[in-house]
Amino acid sequence: MRPLIARVLVLVAVHSPSLLAAQQHAHPAAAVGRLGTVHFPTSCRPAVAPEMDRAVALLHSFEFGAAIKTFNGVLLEDSTCAMAAWGIALSRWTNPMALGARSAAALEPGRQAAATATRLAATATDRERGYITSVSQLFADYEHVAQPTRIAAYERAMAGLVAAQPADTEAKIFHALSLVAAAAPSDKTYANQLKAGAELEAIWVKQPNHPGLAHYIIHAYDVPALADRATAAAQRYADIAPSAAHALHMPSHTFTRVGKWQESIKTNLRSIAAAMEEGALAEALHASDYATYAYLQLRNDSAAYAIVKGLPALTAKFDPAMVTGAAPGSAGVFALAAIPARYALERRAWTEAAALEPKASALLYPDAMTYFARALGASHVGNEALARASIDSLAALRDRLLAKNEAYWGEQVAIQQLESHAWLDLVEGHSTEGVTQMREAAAREDATEKSAVTPGPLAPARELLGDMLLELKRPMEALKEYQATLAKEPGRFRSVYGALQSAKAVGDKTNQTKYAAQLKKLTGSASYGRM
Repeated sequence: MRPLIARVLVLVAVHSPSLLAAQQHAHPAAAVGRLGTVHFPTSCRPAVAPEMDRAVALLHSFEFGAAIKTFNGVLLEDSTCAMAAWGIALSRWTNPMALGARSAAALEPGRQAAATATRLAATATDRERGYITSVSQLFADYEHVAQPTRIAAYERAMAGLVAAQPADTEAKIFHALSLVAAAAPSDKTYANQLKAGAELEAIWVKQPNHPGLAHYIIHAYDVPALADRATAAAQRYADIAPSAAHALHMPSHTFTRVGKWQESIKTNLRSIAAAMEEGALAEALHASDYATYAYLQLRNDSAAYAIVKGLPALTAKFDPAMVTGAAPGSAGVFALAAIPARYALERRAWTEAAALEPKASALLYPDAMTYFARALGASHVGNEALARASIDSLAALRDRLLAKNEAYWGEQVAIQQLESHAWLDLVEGHSTEGVTQMREAAAREDATEKSAVTPGPLAPARELLGDMLLELKRPMEALKEYQATLAKEPGRFRSVYGALQSAKAVGDKTNQTKYAAQLKKLTGSASYGRM
């Protein structure tokens, strides 16, 4: 693939002096090449200040591999720089939005880096010791302390640092991100996200070229109810840090939430090109999943298929254990399972879905993507034995995830198992039971939020409920479910099409006109193409 962005050397430019200069070595804020403008004052040797700023800029855009390399470079120049070890530890935590539990193999290098930072902190400032104490919470006794507990402890420690160092905007930025990471997916008040977003927006007015601010605003509002608030950040982030593959992808989180499919495709293609050039294959796969989702909403199946066709070549090169870009290896594993499943289900290619072959992973929840698609496909083509076997596999994966204290993913797989069982009930003539199970699945899906690893469910539960009700000749009820889906997932082709068919069935001319216009806008054709 031809690179869509130019690669440039990092340049350092002089800006306003540090607001913490009285406490530490005074050195200028730096526009670190095409990574945005960041200044992170430390008590390390003044000569390493530009590289510290560059490393923190990379960290703010989740370019973890490059950040670790740069922090290590700082330590080579100043072996007493405790904050370089802090940066390595926080980079080793990788993407804080990843909901899956980290493995011991992933956590131990971070704990060692935090221990190094603690050892070097004897000559550090009180502010720096606050950062180091905070990051240590993420790794402390990880063999026995649950990940959500450690994340909550990190957020509290960062809140304490902000209280102790009210002039430190970097502490406020990192704390805001920790609030978003600590938010419960079931909290529909979005208290953490709103608090974080307000703090970030207040600082962004004063530091409009800071990469972390635009980035974390998008994350703070990466839920349907808040997505519109991230529009400005989504439009700006790729321009602030165009050298970061994740900065090129991240706007698509907002574009997906508001149904801006062309914009999502454009920014993800740029991200894929940059990630491939950097060898960040997990990032490339993650962006590919978002691009596939967008292509399928526009009925551009050929472009989506090109991504599917390219997966074997990426798989051959992909090492999930490598820490490179923003997306952890788990995101790449997820994308490899989700993209083919998504390609089949969005097109209602039931025979293709039934033929998908699951590939076992240690993560378990990516495996469920394939079993879910296969279960739905098998039910629709009348292969009840395969559908039942796939449903049993989903139930087993659910139980294994819950046994591993993976409550979030256990619930997501439980929802998929319910949906799959509902459709098998329908095929077997138990329509009442099928609708009941689909309603339960929809209610449970409404009670949670999607993970940042995915642009959306393979098939939203309320959309599947609408499909079921339409098949049962209950179009008025079906229309309500499609409309509820579109309120959460605007611009979804399947839900718009279902709403149109439901409106036709009940003779609702107003909604017929409305959804026909939406389909034409999505597909560019009055015939709508694929159904």
